[in-house]
Amino acid sequence: MEWPEDMQRNLKKAATLRYGENPHQEAALYLDESDTRPSVARATQVQGKELSFNNLQDADAAFECVAEFEEPACVIVKHMNPCGVAVASDVKEAYLRAYACDTISAFGGIVALNSTLTEQLAMELVKIFLEVVVVPDAEAEALAILSTKANVRVLLTGSMPDPAQERTTVRSISGGFLVQTEDSKVFDDAQGQSNLKTVTKRAPSAEELSDLLFAFTVVKHVKSNAIVYAKDGATKGVGAGQMSRIYSAKIAAMKAEDEKISLSGSVMASDAFMPFPDCVHAAHEAGATAIIQPGGSLKDQDSVDAADSFGMAMVFTGVRHFRH
Repeated sequence: MEWPEDMQRNLKKAATLRYGENPHQEAALYLDESDTRPSVARATQVQGKELSFNNLQDADAAFECVAEFEEPACVIVKHMNPCGVAVASDVKEAYLRAYACDTISAFGGIVALNSTLTEQLAMELVKIFLEVVVVPDAEAEALAILSTKANVRVLLTGSMPDPAQERTTVRSISGGFLVQTEDSKVFDDAQGQSNLKTVTKRAPSAEELSDLLFAFTVVKHVKSNAIVYAKDGATKGVGAGQMSRIYSAKIAAMKAEDEKISLSGSVMASDAFMPFPDCVHAAHEAGATAIIQPGGSLKDQDSVDAADSFGMAMVFTGVRHFRH
């Protein structure tokens, strides 16, 4: 891509927010008039308190993550990180499975769905305190149930965005702005398989491969360093934002233990390569049987050898997903 020497954006103020990330900061929401993609910024708020700066960031993180999935899916976000993600045959089951991953962090969180909010699911949502529910659409009966929780912000986006759509993102730093193309892919192909490379003696089973693809899709949306354990299309433990990858792995396993979730037979996903085999050891100790990671470390072979010694499967994607 050839970047222009001069860049202009046509922004229009949509709302003055109560405050920024903290009460002593002022904030506002501006819309990019050239971007009509379905989004949290352009959603219709049908009930609830005024949206805050943090609400918008968290809801955007949840909505962009849930948009990655074609089957009914639910993403629960807390402080910009998914604390529970699941797919299922219907949205109620997806929510229940996502919620089970981290019931503590879900309190005061944001719930995003990629399909219509049903009356049955709404009856579950009102059982806990939530800040925001963001969905493409909702049944009238579901909205009536949510209205009993007057402070819950409910956002309707009308449809789902295409996560593979090419676009740019802008972030400010002191004295300037950083502009980049969006991380609009999970793998190098839409199916997520043509670029996968099995690097261990044992290839993943069909069930493991399905969970590996799911886990790597989720880990893309977790702050780096990121580790995700998953099984049967649901997260089982999420470790985010640590300076050392092994501590993300430890936190993910600790969260699973706190929820009394077994990681036996699960898979592990890492957003970037493993510079040391310590995460492989941690995955084995936790009960994981397969690992997916980008690869690319000078010491990749050490991790491969460790996986082989445990009879684990490991696949490389060749695609890194740092998220700062």
